[in-house]
Parts: sequence; C-alpha cells; structure tokens
Amino acid sequence: MTQIKISIFFSVLFISGLFNIRAAEPATDTLSLIFAGDIMGHDTQINGAYNAETQSYDYEPTFRYIKPVIEDADIAIGNLEVTLAGPPYKGYPQFSSPDELAIAAKNAGFDILINANNHALDRGTQGFRRTLTVLDSLQFIQTGTFYDNVVRDKNYPLIIEKNSIRIALLNYTYGTNGLRIPAPSIVNRIDTDQIRKDLEKAALALPDYTIVTIHWGKEYEREENITQRKLARFMMAHGANAIIGSHPHVVQPVKAYYNNPEDSSDFNIVVYSLGNLVSNQRSRYRDGGILFKMVLEKTSAKTKIRNHGYLPAWVYREDLQEKSIFYIIPTSMYFNNEAFFNISDNDKYRINRFYRDTKQLLKNIPEDNYYLNYHPERIK
Repeated sequence: MTQIKISIFFSVLFISGLFNIRAAEPATDTLSLIFAGDIMGHDTQINGAYNAETQSYDYEPTFRYIKPVIEDADIAIGNLEVTLAGPPYKGYPQFSSPDELAIAAKNAGFDILINANNHALDRGTQGFRRTLTVLDSLQFIQTGTFYDNVVRDKNYPLIIEKNSIRIALLNYTYGTNGLRIPAPSIVNRIDTDQIRKDLEKAALALPDYTIVTIHWGKEYEREENITQRKLARFMMAHGANAIIGSHPHVVQPVKAYYNNPEDSSDFNIVVYSLGNLVSNQRSRYRDGGILFKMVLEKTSAKTKIRNHGYLPAWVYREDLQEKSIFYIIPTSMYFNNEAFFNISDNDKYRINRFYRDTKQLLKNIPEDNYYLNYHPERIK
C-alpha cells in the first residue's frame, strides 16, 4: 500500500507513523493535491440517502461522478461541515449526518477531512467527540479539532509526507456559531498570535510546503473582503505557502501572490473560497463549487507549484416522488455527455449558468479538463 507518513510532534522530537492509503507507486518529486469545499448535510440530503427497505443510508451516488478525480490525486482533502453525532439526524441549523456520509467520502478517495468550522459544536461535547471517533474508525487523517490539548500538542500542526514531499497542514475557523467550546475539547479558532506560533512550530519539522485551510469570510459574498486579504498576507508572512478557504458557500477568487517579481514560478496561492461541494442550497452561486488541484514539484532549491487549476462541480438534485437524490457532477463531464444525464431544461439552464459564473470569476487561472473524455458509464 502507498503510505502517507504522518509526523507527530512530541516536544521538539518527531515521531513518525504510517498511514496506508492506496496501491504502491514509486516515490517521485511531485505531489498532486485536491481540495474540495463544504460537505454539508441538509434535511433533504438526509432524506434522500435513506432507504426505507433496508432502513439504512446510502450516499455513494452523491460522490460517484467525482470519484475518479478524487482517487487520482495523491492527497485529497475535504471540509466536513457536519457532525457525525448519531441520531436523530438533522440538517440546518445544527447538523448531524449519518456515518454513511463519511463512509461514502472515504470510498470516493478522500484522505483528509478538516473539521474546524462553525458547525463543529452543533451537537455539543458528545457529538463533537463522536465525530472524531467515527473519523478515526474510518482511518481518515483529520485536523482542526481535537479531544484535548494533549492530543493537539502531539498531533498539530499536521505533518504528512508522500512522494518524498513533506507538507505541513493547518486548519482554523472564525467561530462556532456562538457555541462555547467545552473543556477539554479544542476547536482551532482564528487567532493571529496562535496561528503565528503554530506556523513557527510547523517550521521546526522542515516542511517542503505549508498549507493553511481556513473557515472565514462572509457567507454568499463572491469577492473576498479586506479582513481575508489582511489575514492571508499575515499567514504568508509567517510561512504559509498556500491558503485554502471555505465558509462563504460560494466560489471566491483564486489569487497568486509573487515572492519574486522576476520569477513567475515563485508564488503563493490563495483560494479564498471553494464553495459548496454538496448541499441543498439551490440558489444561484450556491449550487456548486470547485475542486482545486495543484501539483507540487520539489527540487534541490525549493518546492513550488508546478501547475494548478480548478474543476467546476455542480450539484444536481434529482427530485423523485418521495425523495431527492443528490449528485456532484463535474461540468466538463456533463457537457460531453448531456444525453447520459438527461436533465430537465431548467437544470440545463442552471448548470450552464453555474459554469459561466464560475469561469468568469476565475478567468485568471486555468480550468482543469480532466473529465473532457471521461464517460460517466465507466464509473462503477
């Protein structure tokens, strides 16, 4: 099995463990990463996943059409914006989704789930701890929330290594919807003093590349605000090479910040918001998101982004007589296989509108054409 090595902090020493993911490959000096937006669980999604005959839940259809691109990445990272607190299952405003949602994400190829977001405490201490336990049982790598300070001190910042490239991964949220964090539980909050200390600690592990994933910004605003820009510059000044944002539930700009004006290959990247990976938010701009891909290349001088791009993915809700089924559909797959999907004229209009809106917003970066020749019937 291919191994992602996790380096765990203990004082100033590093203890390395092994985390098995996929079939063996030779080590290389490149590493591909995929970042996906908010994985949500509204009531309509929960009802749609329920099978009355088996009295169980099935979310496999939701991830079916993005599974190949998730599996293709060396490391795939998603934002889990629900708790796995057990029944009664409920959507907004205090989410608890069936464990099968996480199981389907695992089967789709996600390796890491980040948990620091405003819904982390929706079901109190019991739900908070059960979420961590379920993710552990599914062998997810996770970060952003912790049982206590002892676990955080030992495991954070998260240091992962694959293809001879070592990554430091950090995760923070602006808040928890006013819910108090009950001791000893830890949810990483946006605090510049703490972030600076964490980045300094991460640097001790000598990472080749440092990534901060962050829950920030204002909901439904398609442009980043000045607070986001200031915080991004602060984190880059203290060692962050890439910043990947979530929370607004719409796609926001992707911007490059150059370290050397004379070297166009030396830049930091900020994805201000990935938008929704899956949700029941159906209005314009909220009914989809992007998968952001970047390939890192390590040389003797420095590890840099060799290439990067985005894949627009729209959420199709198939409304049946008794429930609705949700599918995440890459727009490029749809446009090349319209007859296969056979969606209504209204949905055709919506997916085209989502694609045009996203492409216009992200006109400064390349679109990933991974799915151009990939037929949905090939997906098991």
